Amino acid sequence: MQVFKSVVWFCAAVSLAACGAPEESAGEEALAQQDAALTTGTTQGCTYSINAATLPGTVPPRYNVSLTRAASATCPWPEATVTLDSGSYLFPARALLANSFGIAVTYTGKYSPSGSSPVSCGVRQIDPETLAVVRSSGIAVFLGSGNINSCHLDQTDGGATLVVYGTKNGRIYGETGSGNNYVATYYDFFTSTTAPVFFAY
Repeated sequence: MQVFKSVVWFCAAVSLAACGAPEESAGEEALAQQDAALTTGTTQGCTYSINAATLPGTVPPRYNVSLTRAASATCPWPEATVTLDSGSYLFPARALLANSFGIAVTYTGKYSPSGSSPVSCGVRQIDPETLAVVRSSGIAVFLGSGNINSCHLDQTDGGATLVVYGTKNGRIYGETGSGNNYVATYYDFFTSTTAPVFFAY
């Protein structure tokens, strides 16, 4: 499964970084490129990116999540931006995956300013042309008794199956296994509404 390859690669990168990079600026540049790779993708000749920003005039601060399609000579549709979420009191961790089936995005959110309110992960399928949400799903700890701290994206079955993975504290309803890491497998994510299968380790 590609997700485990990604985790292994990430752990190796962290280990190398811990040993000391030869150039600090080179390390920062590599991190910036890695972040861009996680939040940007291309399909049907168009490049898409998922972004987050502070909503002006909000106290305590709230954040919005937006999806942008860049203008390009290879893209059949014009530049456009849509807002996916504007209610989080925590700066959202974000990910985007684009392939021949479409676009998938994830982002974390905390929807109450209370310190004890849980953090969850939104999972969305986006139409590449209209930027409309085609499918909406979510990952949360059972009864809001913990947090989904991150939700990264990967794919299997030639891109047909979406894999969301990250860290958590608490149990996700229906998960098998145990631990603070989870994998949510959405079989045929782009063509069905089949519920995800959760595994913890």
